[in-house]
This record gives sequence, C-alpha cells and structure tokens, in this order.
Amino acid sequence: AAAGLGYVGAYVISTYQSYDNFLTDKYALLPPVIILCVAVIMFMIGLIGCCATFRESRVGLGLFLAIILVIFIAEVSAFVLGFVYREKVKTDVQGTMSSVFEKYDGTNPESTVVDYLQKQLYCCGVKNYSDWATTQWFNSTGNNSVPLSCCREGMKNCTGSLDQPQEL
Repeated sequence: AAAGLGYVGAYVISTYQSYDNFLTDKYALLPPVIILCVAVIMFMIGLIGCCATFRESRVGLGLFLAIILVIFIAEVSAFVLGFVYREKVKTDVQGTMSSVFEKYDGTNPESTVVDYLQKQLYCCGVKNYSDWATTQWFNSTGNNSVPLSCCREGMKNCTGSLDQPQEL
C-alpha cells in the first residue's frame, strides 16, 4: 500500500507541471506531498507490525492496533472534509479554468495548456463547447468556431465550427 501511495504521489507531482496554469493556488501541491508523507509513515507502521508479529510482542501489537485506529479516524475525517468542501473546490477550479480560457489566443503559453488539456481529457471548454462563445478569442476570430483541440479524435475534416457540434 505504501508503494502504491508513493507512486500516486509522485505521479501527481510530475503531472502537475502540465496543468499548473489551472492550479494557481499555492497549496495545489499539498495533497500529493501529504500522500508521499503518508506512504513513508505507512511503510514504517507496516514495519512495526511485522516486527511485532515476528516477535509475538503484545505491546508491539497493541501499539500497531492503536496506530491503525488513529489512521482509520484520520481517513474518515478526510473523507468527511472532502465531501463537505467539494463544491468549493469545484467552484474554485471552474473559476480558474474560465480565466485561463479567457486568455486563450492560440499562441501564448496558456493557449498551449488549454489545447493540451482539451486533447488529453477529450473535452471542449470548461463545461462544454458553448463556453467558447463568451471568450475574447471566439469573438476576435469571427468564424464561429472553437480551437481545433476541441475536435474529436479521428475527425479528419474537423474545422471547429459550431455548425457541426457532433465533431466536437
């Protein structure tokens, strides 16, 4: 379990570089760092449990049980907090994404991130393709279309036109 958590934490940190324009909060890397710390602690706790089992130590096994109970209580607390604050996180992420989409011009670094995000997640806009209709880029192009990164994979003749939403 510790190795799995360590992998997840490291993967999230390495993936963060691709999406850092969307995560302007300075605490965005806090969850993967916490995951890595938990992985190290879980490894040490597992080691204590194994040593206590091999030595058949009642005190060691009691300590192991107490630690496991504390971890369980912490997990339940984290779940409850995540459930309570899910709407705030959703609103914050959508607001940040909307501001990045507003800066889209097809050439700046934010544009590259938006194109990458849309291709990787197979999406278009913050909620859907109609989000582009309110952006400065959409109004400046005047051709009633969205970026080509909105096109479905495999669509050869996709122009990003809103007249053909089935291609987006």
